[in-house]
This record gives sequence, C-alpha cells and structure tokens, in this order.
Amino acid sequence: MNIGIQIIKERSQFVGFFLFVILGLVSCETDDYTDMYTPGNRLAKPAELSAGNSTTFTFTSVAFDTPSDWVTGPLMDRFLSGDTLYDTPRVADGNPINGGLGPVYSGYSCGSCHVGAGRTKSHLLTEGGSGPYGFSSFLTFIRTPNNQYHRNYGRVLHDQAIYGATPEGKLNVEYSEEFFKFSDGETYSLLTPTYKITDWYAEEIPDENLEMSVRTPLRHVGLGLMMALDQNEILALSNIEYPEYGISGEVNWVIERNVRQMGLSGHKAQHADLTVELGFLSDMGVTSDRFPHEISEGQSQVDGDYGIQITTKDMGDVDFYLHSLGVPARRYVDNPVVKQGEKMFYQAKCNLCHTPTLHTKPGGVTLIDGTNMPWLGNQTIHPYSDFLLHDMGPELGDDFSQFNASGDEWRTTPLWGIGLQNVVNGHTTFLHDSRARNYVEAIMWHGGEGDVSRQLFKQMQKNDRDALITFLKSL
Repeated sequence: MNIGIQIIKERSQFVGFFLFVILGLVSCETDDYTDMYTPGNRLAKPAELSAGNSTTFTFTSVAFDTPSDWVTGPLMDRFLSGDTLYDTPRVADGNPINGGLGPVYSGYSCGSCHVGAGRTKSHLLTEGGSGPYGFSSFLTFIRTPNNQYHRNYGRVLHDQAIYGATPEGKLNVEYSEEFFKFSDGETYSLLTPTYKITDWYAEEIPDENLEMSVRTPLRHVGLGLMMALDQNEILALSNIEYPEYGISGEVNWVIERNVRQMGLSGHKAQHADLTVELGFLSDMGVTSDRFPHEISEGQSQVDGDYGIQITTKDMGDVDFYLHSLGVPARRYVDNPVVKQGEKMFYQAKCNLCHTPTLHTKPGGVTLIDGTNMPWLGNQTIHPYSDFLLHDMGPELGDDFSQFNASGDEWRTTPLWGIGLQNVVNGHTTFLHDSRARNYVEAIMWHGGEGDVSRQLFKQMQKNDRDALITFLKSL
C-alpha cells in the first residue's frame, strides 16, 4: 500500500488549499487497484479518476511529471532513469551520458520543448520565430509539393546548431489580428500567422516549391494509456457519423516499422508509437541503433560517422518514463459552475469529438524494447478525445497531408490536463501552432466539423460561456 500526501495550492476561480491522501493497492490487470481515497476516507468519485490507476493528485508545477502510483521499487528506478534522459541537456561531444547533440538540431533536450512534460511556451509568440537559446519550442516540417525531401534538408528545418555549424534556416512569423464580438457585446480577437523561412543553410527554396507546417509541442499527458487504448473502440467511433452536424471521425492508418498500424500520436495522428528514437534523432541529432545516421547526413558540415550516441536501453527507459507518467485527477467536480459548464460542453456538441470516456485493452501495452506494461490494461479513462482525424476547415489547415490525414484534418487533442497547463508551463496557448492565446480563441478557431460547436458556443450567454471554460479548467 502506498500513501502519498500532496498539499495543493492552485490559482483558479476557486482558490483554496486541499489535502489529498491517496491510498493505492497494487495489482496487475484488474480495476481493483484504482480505488483511491480523499480526505475523510472518501472513495474518489469516478469523475475524478481521469486515468484509472494512473490518476495522480498532484496539481503543482510537476502535475504532468509525476509517476503513476503503481511505479514503485525497480519500476521507479527505471522511471527516474528515463526522466533524467528526457530532461538532461545534450552536449556536442562524444560523452556517452549526454553527448551527441547536433550538428544541427531543434532542441537540446526533450524537456527543452516539454518543460515538466508539458508544452514549453513557443518562441513564435515570444521571439517572433526561431529562438536564440538553443530551442524554439516548435518544429517546422518542410518538403516538396510531391512529398519529397529537399536536397540538403530533411523532414524538419533545424533552426539551431552547435558551435562551428550553421542552422538550416530560421523561421519568422507575423500575425494579423482581427476583432470580433459575441452577441452580448463581449469582444475577442484571433491571430492569423504568416510564416517565412530565412537564412537558408544552402540554396533558398522558393515558395512555390515548398510545403511547410509549423507545429508546437503537445502535452505529454496520458501517453501510456493512449498507446494502450482498445483500438476496436476507436474503430467503432470512426464508424459513427453525425450528418446533422457534419461530423465523422477517421482513423489515420500509418506505416511504422514497415507495418500498417493505427496512428494515435502527433497532431495528425501520424505516428503509431511515441517516437522516442525519432525524436532523439530528428530533434537533437542523437543517433541510435534504429536511426544510426545523422539527421544532417550529406551536408558539408557533417564530417564523418559519429557512431551510436544513445543506447537501446536508454531509449527503452525514456519510453518507459513516458508510458508511466500519471494523469492529474479532475478537480472541483461538484462545483455548481463546473457542473453547469459540463452541461454546456455537451450542449455545444464538444463531446462528439472530445469523447469523455474510453477504455484500454486487456494486458496493457508493450514498449519498444519488449517490456510489457500490464498496469495500463483494463482501465476506464477520461481523455476527452476520440483520437480520430477531423476536418477543421481551411482556416486551420496547413496543406500538409500525412498518410490519409489531409491538410485540413487534425487529430482531436486530448483535453485531460488542459486546466493545469498554465500551472505547469505558465501559458494558455493552444492549437497545433499555438495561435490561440486562451480557451475562447481555441474554440472560436474551430471550423469545418468543429463549426457547429463554435456556433453553439457563440450563441451562449456570457455566464454559460464562462462556465464552459471553467469546466475545461477542471480537466
């Protein structure tokens, strides 16, 4: 039996101190050990348990970076190893512990763009594009119109470089702001970005020969449970259509490790795993057994074979860490304003894509190194996502298709943990490129299949709109 005590202090509409005492019984593949108790020995309500036995009651700046309660003993050792590898900055030498950075890269560690396993505030808004501090907290995907890599470049434009090397280019962004009003007179505005790449490493690529998509990090919340989802349930959701609202989700079938699989991770569900090995190579330039060649191979500044720079064991530990992160419990579930906001969430049809409840498959999931994770199996979870593709309209489109995801299609972003993003990362920017600066703007950017929710939200009275936002902050 594990007893964890967490004193929580959180700023929101409801301010106060709460003491949670969590009692978890460890088992393997049943729901018995999801029982958790709050003050007064009260059994936690199902609505509070966002992630079954992986629910945590930590609501501070480490809310996303807390292990699940079942991570104990040798599992904790492995969790801490993966956490260290995730957060430790890589350096530009052959150090076997944290070497291998570059020559070009996008961030110097996983944690540089995912502070606290969340979403580091992007330099798009703070710097107007590429950042000066060794990371930018966004990726710029580039390719030719016929889906090929450009000569001297790869899948991502690397806007950082080690000493003596040259970044592949720099991204600049300019925003145009348009103001709107709700029927009750309250105003809001939307920022539309225009992107431009400058300072090309080699030949400048003309606009007519360039497809580009700018994407900011996703929260690393509930990744293990996402990978353990009952895929039959996801398939069943993809077969449901709502013609009266123009809503129908689609699975993105991807090819990963030469196998056709259901895509679950990424902004367009373009990956079937957590891309640990790909992330270390593409984002940091760190080679592994799966990807032994430098991401900038072929460029004149790559002067040789640097060898394998991170071990398969280390890759497995990072994968374990990501799979075993806990999910913060829902808060204020009995508050009248939160309950009214939940009612508005359903009234606006948000639930038709942001599916509140899903289930994981028996047996859990297997990591990239073959480790089985039975603790993730047979769980009832509340991610508020169907993990399917939906057409969000040309306003959000990037004209960058991936597998069967079109330029206007995006995976439904899970909402669990969204209410703590400001606590963990100090900002409330949302959507694939962080153009939305708050919850209202994120909703009002919904077009295409999301337009019905946008219009219903727009028609609400202010107190109902505010209640819906308060509900989102409780997730």
